[in-house]
Amino acid sequence: MADKITGLLMTVKITDIIDIVIVAYLLYKLFGFIKKTRAQQLFRGVFLVIAIFFVSQILGLNLLNWLLRSLLTVGIIAVVILFQPEIRRGLEQIGRRGVIPMQFRDIGNEELYATVHKIVDSVDDFSSMKTGALMVIEGETMLSDIIETGVVVDAEMSVRLLGNIFYEGSPLHDGAVIIRGIRVYAASCVLPLTNRTTLGKNLGTRHRAGLGLSEVSDAFVIIVSEETGAISVAQNGELKRFLDLKTLEKMLLDLYITTTDDTDFFGKFFKGGRKSGN
Repeated sequence: MADKITGLLMTVKITDIIDIVIVAYLLYKLFGFIKKTRAQQLFRGVFLVIAIFFVSQILGLNLLNWLLRSLLTVGIIAVVILFQPEIRRGLEQIGRRGVIPMQFRDIGNEELYATVHKIVDSVDDFSSMKTGALMVIEGETMLSDIIETGVVVDAEMSVRLLGNIFYEGSPLHDGAVIIRGIRVYAASCVLPLTNRTTLGKNLGTRHRAGLGLSEVSDAFVIIVSEETGAISVAQNGELKRFLDLKTLEKMLLDLYITTTDDTDFFGKFFKGGRKSGN
C-alpha cells in the first residue's frame, strides 16, 4: 500500500499541484460569491439535480438519466438569463480587483484627505439633524446613465453645498448626489432599486436605491436615514447599517487614499480635527 502511494506521488507534477490549487481557489471564490447572492437556494437545487444525475448514470436508470440531462441543458441557459445581474457583478468585481479609480489617480493626498473630512462632516450634520441623504462616490464604473437622470452641478465639494442640496426645501434634495473624484458632479439623480425580498420592511427607498446601485456598479453609497439619522453604506451588493463616524471615515480613507507610504502625513493632517477645510 505504501509503495502504491509513493508511486502515485512520484507521478504528480508541479503543474498538477498548481492546477489543483487554482481550481480549488476558483471553487472557493464561486461558493463565496453564491453565498452573497439570491442565487444560493437555486444553486443548491442545481447541485442536488447533478448528484441525482450521476447516481442515475451509475445505477443504469436510463430514462431518469435522459430526463435530467435534458433538464440540465435547459437549466444552464435559464440560470444565465435569470441571474445575469449577479453574473455581471461577479465578472466586474474580478476585473476591478486591485484597480485604482481613475478619478483618484491624479489628485494629491492632501485634497483626498480634505474631501473625506468634508463628506464625514456633512454626514455628521445630516445624522444629527435627521436629514435624509443619499451620496454616491463613483468608482471605475462610470455612472453616465445615472447622471442623465439628474442635474449636473460639477462644483467644488463643501459641507455647505451638500447641506443646501439635501435641505428639505431644496429642489434637488429628492434624489442622489453623484461625487466624481473630489467634486460634486450631479444631484437629484435616480438610482435603480434592488430586487431583493429579504430586506427588512423598515428600509425605505433610499436604502433600496443605494443597495441597488451597488449591485450593478462599484460605487460607494452613503445613506442617512430621515427617520432615525442612522448611517448606512452600500458597497459591492452589501448593506452595512448603523455605522459611526469613525467607521465611515476609515472606509472613506480606504476608498480614497490609494497609497500606503504616507503614514507620517496622515498623523500630522488629522491633528487638527475634522472640521477644517469646509
